[in-house]
Amino acid sequence: MSAPRHAVLAALAAAALFGASTPLAKQLMGDGLSLSGAFLLAGLLYLGSGLGLGAARLWRDGGWRAVEMPRSEWPWLLAAIAFGGVLGPLLLMLGLSHTGAATASLLLNLESVLTALLAWLVFREHTDRRMVLGMLLIAAGGLVLAWPASGGSAAQGASPSAPWLGPLAIALACLAWATDNNLTRKVSANDALFIAGSKGLIAGGVNTGIALAMGASLPAAPALAQTLVIGFFGYGLSLVLFVLALRGLGAARSGAYFSTAPFVGAALSIALFNEATSTAFWVAPVLMAAGVWLHLQERHNHEHEHAELAHTHQHTHDEHHRHSHGFEWDMAKAHSHAHRHEPLKHAHPHYPDIHHQHPHR
Repeated sequence: MSAPRHAVLAALAAAALFGASTPLAKQLMGDGLSLSGAFLLAGLLYLGSGLGLGAARLWRDGGWRAVEMPRSEWPWLLAAIAFGGVLGPLLLMLGLSHTGAATASLLLNLESVLTALLAWLVFREHTDRRMVLGMLLIAAGGLVLAWPASGGSAAQGASPSAPWLGPLAIALACLAWATDNNLTRKVSANDALFIAGSKGLIAGGVNTGIALAMGASLPAAPALAQTLVIGFFGYGLSLVLFVLALRGLGAARSGAYFSTAPFVGAALSIALFNEATSTAFWVAPVLMAAGVWLHLQERHNHEHEHAELAHTHQHTHDEHHRHSHGFEWDMAKAHSHAHRHEPLKHAHPHYPDIHHQHPHR
């Protein structure tokens, strides 16, 4: 069994949207951005995500509909929002105010590495040498792409009194986002629009509120609309796709595919803004493609046990879904409702998706 195609495509599409949003958002910054302006930009991007996804959910459901999420999963979602939507951006803004752009770009590659380490060491996702090597190759591609062209550029913008403060804050921001990725995996069976939209509204509200309290002013209507649209696609729709990838691949593998985003951003900068290419630009995709190929070749098959489980997600009836219904339904069509899985023991190729979170020896 190869990696689930829909989940891999979702992860790569999420990376493409997020990667594309970076150079577009950079154009909104101009030549420089104050700390309050940085908070405002982050807040508006998140608000664009939350408002857009909220509207999409209302349109899909034909109006307001209560969320069907188990009570035991709400703490996971709230913690994910706190780490990824609030704490992560705050730490990043603090770090950027004390760190050069080149150094920051290099440090941001820590997110995929920390996501994988937390998934493997703390949340006990299965891994093997192929997965580790593939993730390292993808991360190496990001490092090559972000490596400063000259040694002096990395130091620009660093704080002379506390040179460690900026890099430490950015590393902690990456840890916050890595924690968010693994916590979101815990609730990824639920409505992806609701999960991503909630993150956007809460994170956007917090960061925008901080910016306004610091004295920032909202931009003119055209720039505001542009920022919200970029946020909807680059942060909102991207996160929806990432949640779908988490559902089918787990945190470590989804994070590895998602870390191809820097190459998309670099390619778009070259295509749209005529930025100069370098040797690194051509080396990076080779490393990333090799890493993705290793992940796509994964084969994992052994006898395993499924504990009793109750949750809600869209599904068709397969070897993991053989429950009865109290309503009429088209047996060929995917549907979503609360259902229970009875204990089951069997062997087949699988990945650390929402139905396969068992421990390994």
